[in-house]
Amino acid sequence: MIQKQLNTTEKLAIDAYIYGFPLLFNLEQMKRYVEEGIGANLAAPFNHFSHAKTLATPDDTFVTINNDTIYSMAQLDLSVGPIVLHVPDVGDRYYVLQFVDAWTNNFAYVGKRGTGTKAGDFYLTPPGWSGTVPENMKQIKVPTRLASIVGRWVCDGEADIPNVSALQDLTTLTVVNADVAPLGFPEVIETIPEEIQFYEKLRVAMHDLVPSQQDVKLQHTFLPLGLAEGEKSPLLHLEKDVYNALKNGQVMGLATIKKTLLSGVADSENGWRLTFHSFDYNADFFEVGTINSPEWIIADRKVAIVERAIAAMGGLWGNHGYEAAYVATWTDADEKTLNGANDYTLTLNPVPPVDAFWSITMYDAPDFYLVDNPIQRYSIGDRTPGIQYEEDGSLTIYMSVEEPKDPKKRANWLPTPAGDFRPVMRMYQPDKSVIAREYHFPAIKKV
Repeated sequence: MIQKQLNTTEKLAIDAYIYGFPLLFNLEQMKRYVEEGIGANLAAPFNHFSHAKTLATPDDTFVTINNDTIYSMAQLDLSVGPIVLHVPDVGDRYYVLQFVDAWTNNFAYVGKRGTGTKAGDFYLTPPGWSGTVPENMKQIKVPTRLASIVGRWVCDGEADIPNVSALQDLTTLTVVNADVAPLGFPEVIETIPEEIQFYEKLRVAMHDLVPSQQDVKLQHTFLPLGLAEGEKSPLLHLEKDVYNALKNGQVMGLATIKKTLLSGVADSENGWRLTFHSFDYNADFFEVGTINSPEWIIADRKVAIVERAIAAMGGLWGNHGYEAAYVATWTDADEKTLNGANDYTLTLNPVPPVDAFWSITMYDAPDFYLVDNPIQRYSIGDRTPGIQYEEDGSLTIYMSVEEPKDPKKRANWLPTPAGDFRPVMRMYQPDKSVIAREYHFPAIKKV
């Protein structure tokens, strides 16, 4: 009986780890933006934008960051009450302000696809808020006290940066109750052994940043692990079996997420993981710019929880597929791991159909950071200057560590790291044929 109970408790500890990983990983990244800054985005306090003034480089050590757009990042703390977001008229430029709650749910989009490109004001309100939304403002209900705005502005090279910067400067956040100080991040106050500290952080955070009602019910199943609400931590006085289950659960939970990320739960085509629906785990919060439709909601909550965890590890703050569709691969046409010891080609015929733009970005593995290279090219796509198409409109991309000597190959060169790597293709405002799987992705071929 003891062995059976221990196995059950370990399984529960693994489930709790997978459930809580996106929340805690997300809070770590939010904290980096508030306290340290990341690469081109300097540190900014809560409820203020950090506007990057350059495209991302390998100095921007954030998982699967893009090199297509300039970022405007803001970490929100709605403990201060409502906040006004103002966006300017951007003409015909593509941009998106993606709203992500503490649990990594995408719950709103302000931008070209979601709300248009005209100037506008949005009234961001905290959970449980009741009041009157000012005239000529659109309310956005923020599901958790802490949340993020992930802003992306398309930029056509260095000459276009001043134009983007001018629009960023006109994009502002204004706290209505300016005298109220934000509460900040949930903090662990007890001294908990490191091998189970994850669960104490989770205990504190998940009762502060309350999820949807259906997930609150799921949280209740973790009470036998000592994850009950309260100032005094139950994890200080655990039975040995529970303590060991948490210690093992932390290790096995992380290993499970990593293994699932690599093996994948999404469909694949020629090695490309079709992650069009990897960010569909939000089933409860739909504000401006979102699509509340069964085709964009993972119906099985158990599957959604796992998908949320691997999405956080492999592509935190990714958009819904209708905003930007992503495909990624680790393998070539022979199902061998992509590695810089080899040279590769990828022929797109035709190129991806999109309403905005597409690109392929190179990342190292397992960190999924941008790859340093002598020509400072981190992505290639339809806006890359000088790329060479074939007469039939197809495009062959050359992936290698060494720079090709042939001028045409050099024009279409996407540098790789020396070790394992993972390219990611992004299609902003993808054509319906992409989501419907009518467009097909060719394999990367080893030369």
